[in-house]
Amino acid sequence: MALRTETPEIYTDLERKLMTATFPPGQRLKPGALQAEYGCSPNTVRDVLLRLSKVGLVDFELQRGFRARAATPERRRDITRFRILLEQEGASRSMEHGGVVWEADIAAAHTRLGHIEREIARSTDVAAHVELWSDAELAFHETLISACGSAILKETYRNTYAQFRQQYVSLEQGSEVGHFGRIISEHQAILDAALARDASACRQAIYAHLERNLT
Repeated sequence: MALRTETPEIYTDLERKLMTATFPPGQRLKPGALQAEYGCSPNTVRDVLLRLSKVGLVDFELQRGFRARAATPERRRDITRFRILLEQEGASRSMEHGGVVWEADIAAAHTRLGHIEREIARSTDVAAHVELWSDAELAFHETLISACGSAILKETYRNTYAQFRQQYVSLEQGSEVGHFGRIISEHQAILDAALARDASACRQAIYAHLERNLT
């Protein structure tokens, strides 16, 4: 089998597995074991894991290797506070600068997300949809801040969201179904405020969406 040398697909797959707790907190991540799955060299996997450690999803120690980032209530609260600040600022700036295309993009992202959330609420099975939902939820929130005009804000938000999702899923495994009725209405409130260009209401809706993770 020819070894793969490109890393974007490997990075994306490992990132998703870390964000959705497919790799549980603290699980050791061995490049030698992962190479067979990805059809690449151990060094390629190691390089990807080092990149993931820089965005906070992987812990790395010399002589001890890589592990999925530990999940703690304290870390989740800290990441949540930072995510709220970034998303509120990014959304406010997007409402100032975004045009009709931004409105159409966020409405489309919400339509896709809402459809997946309603399917989960009907099936009461998060596990079967968690990766699809995680991708759609990230797309909605990234689209919300996409017209902010700051590449640094968007990059920092992307990394912060990934850490938040890893912490949330790791700490809330099996309990998310009961929240979906509320989550659906919270995303709708964010969309409505954004399309109305009501920055105060949007900031409030973002906080209401995330505040339960501060306790």
